[in-house]
Amino acid sequence: MSKTDLITAPRPLLLADGRPAAAAWSLDPQVRHLNHGSFGAVPIAAQNVQDELRREMDSNPGVWFPHLAARVAEARGAIAGFLRVAATDLALVPNASGGASVVYGSVPARTGGEILVTDHGYGAVSMGAERLARRWGGSVRTVHVPLAAGEDDAYEAVMSQAGDRTGLIVVDHITSATARRMPVERIGAEARRRGIPFLVDGAHVPGLLEDPLHGLDCDFWIGNIHKFGCAPRGSSVLVARSPLRDELYPLIDSWGAEEPFPDRFDTQGTLDATSYLATPTALDFIEDTWGWRTARTYIRELADYAEHVVGAALAELTGQDEPVDVGMPVDALRLVRLPDGLATTRLEADGLRDRVARELGVAAAFTSFGGVGYLRLSTHVYNTAADYEYFAENCVPVLGEWSRTATDRGER
Repeated sequence: MSKTDLITAPRPLLLADGRPAAAAWSLDPQVRHLNHGSFGAVPIAAQNVQDELRREMDSNPGVWFPHLAARVAEARGAIAGFLRVAATDLALVPNASGGASVVYGSVPARTGGEILVTDHGYGAVSMGAERLARRWGGSVRTVHVPLAAGEDDAYEAVMSQAGDRTGLIVVDHITSATARRMPVERIGAEARRRGIPFLVDGAHVPGLLEDPLHGLDCDFWIGNIHKFGCAPRGSSVLVARSPLRDELYPLIDSWGAEEPFPDRFDTQGTLDATSYLATPTALDFIEDTWGWRTARTYIRELADYAEHVVGAALAELTGQDEPVDVGMPVDALRLVRLPDGLATTRLEADGLRDRVARELGVAAAFTSFGGVGYLRLSTHVYNTAADYEYFAENCVPVLGEWSRTATDRGER
């Protein structure tokens, strides 16, 4: 008996009144929502709090904004507690890419220096590195890390390319396109020994890892609470725990500019900060309803099942029954290889995402790595085994037909 023969569907999570977990969200019931990892989904409880906060803001802006920084600081403290970091080490930013932009705008200049990224990096963050390298009069070195590389090989691939000209290393904690972890703890320790600033892109991490910065030595860490943390969009963090944090300033210069890090980030003029203020409600909702540990266990077990059932359907279709070999896999994110001819580039993957949403009524994520297309499965508490059984039964055959059509036309 193989390991996959033992994979069974976990029992769906329920609300206290017996309703399905999905009843706590406002997601369209006519759509199968299988792509939590890209944009998240906000519980109704947090939506209601944010709506009330917006009404309060708009009813009396003259009172709201002068006292906003103190409320942001309070929310920041709650978010820091969830991530198990000190509130004095954490600033709130609109998204992980915005946090990376803060770092790129503040990190010490290295004339002619080189920035190290990997070929698993998020496009917007890597593009920001390119702009920084141009300002330095330097360059970006993109390190190839094989999809199947384990911890040792991934570490060696990255650090073997770091040298005297390296002014910054940027590595994902959990990669977006390839749904794998990177050995950021080991990379961080060696980067610190060599005196190289280190930025970790943890966009997908908050909510997935219980203590995400434990044992991690880095200068900067960015993460989206609005993904697996289910906060309103626009709620993310920048954690900085080295002396370089004193050089970090918000993207917008405001009246808090003379405050120390991270207080200076709490004042951002007239920006709508209600996403920050409603974030603790989202985090508390998961904890109070199921507990984050229970939620993480369910998410992992459902991802195991989703990978199994969708992978089996695609294997029957293509005759390729080998699972995707992902080094350092992630609990809630999994890759399943698509039939030949589909999503072989990022633009094709985005096009397939839009077509599946439009014609099949399924919100799903498709990615490309090394010229190979993948379906990226991601799970959350409101998903059930039936979601992935539906995809396997109803969508996989259509993907097979689209693949045959693309192959007949010579499309790649």
